[in-house]
Formats: sequence, structure tokens, C-alpha cells
Amino acid sequence: MPDLVQAVGRALRVRPGEGKTASLVVPVLLGPGETADNMLTSRAYGGLAKLLEALRAHDARVVEQLAEQQARSRSRGVQSRGDGQEGEGAGSDRSGRGLSVPARALLRFSTPRDPAQLAAFVSLRVLDPEHEHWRRGIEASALYHRLHGDLRVPFTYRVPDGDDQETEAGGWPASLAGFPLGQWIADARRFHTRGRLDADRARQLEELGMVWSHHDVAWEEGLAAARGWAAEHGHLLAPLDATHRGYRVGIWLKNARAAARRAAEIEQRRAEGLPVESAAGALPAERREQLEDIDPAWCPSWPVEWQRCLHLTRQHLEAGGALPMRPGAVVRQGEDLGRWVRSVRLGWDKLTTVQQWMCEHVLGIRPAAEDERPGPRTSQADKWALNLAAARQYYAREGHLRVPRKHVERILVGDGGDEGQEVRELKLGAWIGNQRSRAATLPPERVEQLSAIGMRWA
Repeated sequence: MPDLVQAVGRALRVRPGEGKTASLVVPVLLGPGETADNMLTSRAYGGLAKLLEALRAHDARVVEQLAEQQARSRSRGVQSRGDGQEGEGAGSDRSGRGLSVPARALLRFSTPRDPAQLAAFVSLRVLDPEHEHWRRGIEASALYHRLHGDLRVPFTYRVPDGDDQETEAGGWPASLAGFPLGQWIADARRFHTRGRLDADRARQLEELGMVWSHHDVAWEEGLAAARGWAAEHGHLLAPLDATHRGYRVGIWLKNARAAARRAAEIEQRRAEGLPVESAAGALPAERREQLEDIDPAWCPSWPVEWQRCLHLTRQHLEAGGALPMRPGAVVRQGEDLGRWVRSVRLGWDKLTTVQQWMCEHVLGIRPAAEDERPGPRTSQADKWALNLAAARQYYAREGHLRVPRKHVERILVGDGGDEGQEVRELKLGAWIGNQRSRAATLPPERVEQLSAIGMRWA
């Protein structure tokens, strides 16, 4: 920097009135994969940035005026070097359109330059050169806007790598390969909403056509994340904690399902001729169709978890697997398919007709037979009666209730002959110990029942 300042000083050290002009030639040697438009990120423009910083030390006003954009970005300001005086003047007239007066007087380029790009270069690399990540985002945004006409960048979008055909077609530089432009745009919107985005940065994005508070942008970001998640997992039945590249796609889908059900309720009320106070919060039909194009079963009438297990079981069968019949047999994406199949067979009567049809005709599941169903659950009163009968049996045989902790008492349960009865094993020792420890909280009638058969509480 000191050398540049001194060189400029020597070049301009003249007597007043002589009209001497100093020309400083700055070569820009582009690296592999770079183009002349990569002014914000290419190292090749480092020399020019340093030179402008040196000129700023002599005259800050002139250099800072270079950052004032005088034309829309689609206008191409061209400054070319001519062979003769006439040609040079004509070239200056053509190139001056859209550029500020200081730009026409100070800078000449051998190739066309966009006035907006030049203003961004001076602002970000000369006046405020500290934030490289922001410069990369601005350059990527400008290129994306040139290719697509807007900044509605999907959340998952990244700048193509050097081997991608899209790189060559779009003119993406190697310095931006893999840049997460979608996430960068989303962060900028979030900071702007919270009032934490600098006014100059907001202006830079607005000049590229940024829309800050547009519901469609938020929807497109969520839809792109949903597509990405479905592409990885094969369905759109994401659990609540599901994320895709940092985007909370599970919560987004939950809200979308709530909005879809709200829309269905409104349609039902209108079909029945009932009044509808407000349609706020309802998912529009075109958005529902977008999600149905990804997965027709994205919003079932029954729990999402049930539908996800149905889908995963179908995938398992299509891959050549057998229908899992016991818990723990097959686990996919964190779901125990064997446990789900068992719950379906045992709870067949609680399913809707549509659920029963899908389970039977798509997966080949049949309801559980009577002998496969578990017996009725024993109530707390029945458990007390069984253990009390075991205690009486033990007392009648042993003459006391000092039952060892690990003792198991076998009793006959049921009415009728031998065929109508079954042997039950009860952990009588543990039960007696628990009753002693709970003596202060036991109901009086139960204390009396145990005391009557020889229970000693101390």
C-alpha cells in the first residue's frame, strides 16, 4: 500500500496548469474457471482494489462516488480503449451511459462492465472489504438473478460445482462452487425481519429484486425442503423432529397438515350449507396439489405414524422381505414394523374400513384369531384377591406369613373341574414385603384381611 500511494503521488506531482494526466494500468489475470464478471470474489481483482484504496487516500470523495450506482443492473456500461482519439471518444460516449461521472473520468476497462457490479465492487472490496462471505453471497445472487430473473432461491440450492453442466451454461465461477445460496438468502430474510440486517446490505439485495416478507417465498423454501426429505426417505410422512439441511421439515409439514384439515372442514361446512366465518389458516388447493405430487398420502385422516409404518412395511415387502409378525423383527427409519403389524392385527376392529382394506389387500395382513388375542387384563381388585388367596394357602400350609423374598406361590385359578382351572405363579414373597412397607397407606379393610390370616406388621 505505501508503494501504491507513493507511485500515485509521483505521477500526479506536477505544476498547476500543465494538464498532465497519469495512467495506471492494472492487469487482471483470471484464474481457472473465473470470468470477467467475478469482481466480488476473484483474487485477480485484488490489485485493482488496492489501487483504489490508494487513490482513496488522495481523494476519498472521488473513489467513494464510484459506489453510487447510476444505472439499473441490466444496462451494460462499456469503456474500451480505442486506437485513435476519435475512436476513444466514441467509445467513452458509449461506455459512459449508466456510469457515474467519477467512473467515466477515473476507470476504463477493456471489456464491458455492469454499473451495478462496479458499484458493488467498490462498496464491498474497497470501502468495506472485511466480509468475504457477504461478497460471495451478493455475487452468487447477482448471477442467479441474471439466470432466473428473481431471487426466489430454493432453501436447498447450492451453486453448481465445477464439473456440473449447469456451471458452464450459467457462467458460475469456480470461486463460488458449492456456495449455499438458498440458505444464505433465507438467513438474510430472517435477519431483515428481526431488524438486524444493515441498511446498506438490504439495499444491495433490493436492487437485485429481493422480496423480504412474501409468504410464497417461505412456502417455496418449505416445499423444496419437503421434496429433498422425500427424495431421501421415499415418502412425505416425516416425524415431527425431522430436518433437511437444517430446515425443520417435520414442523413445516405438521403446520401444512393442520392447514389442509382446516380447508377440508371449510369445504365440508360449505357442502352442508353451513356458514363459514373465515377461511384464514386454510391451505389453498394448489398447494395441497403440490404436496400430493410428492406423496399422495402426505396428509392421512388417521395418525401420520400409522401411515408411515404402512408405507415402510410395503417397501419392506416390495424388497423381498417377509411380513414381520413379532416385535423387533424388522426396524426401519426408527419404526418397529413387527410391533406395528401386531398392533394392527390385535386392534383390527378399531381401524377404519379404508385402513382395513389397505392392510388386507396391500400388505396381506389378517386380523388376529381368538386364540392369538391376549386374555382380559386383570384389574387391581382381582390382583389383590389372587395374592390374598395365595397368602391364605401359604399360611394354611406353613402356619405363618414370614415368606422369603424370592418365594413364588402356585395356586389354581378358575371354576369347574381340572380342565377349567389353570395354575398361576405369584411372587408372594415380594408382595408380602411390599404390603408391610405400605402398611401406613393401606386401606383399613385390607389391613384387616391380612391380619386375619396371621400377618405380622412389625
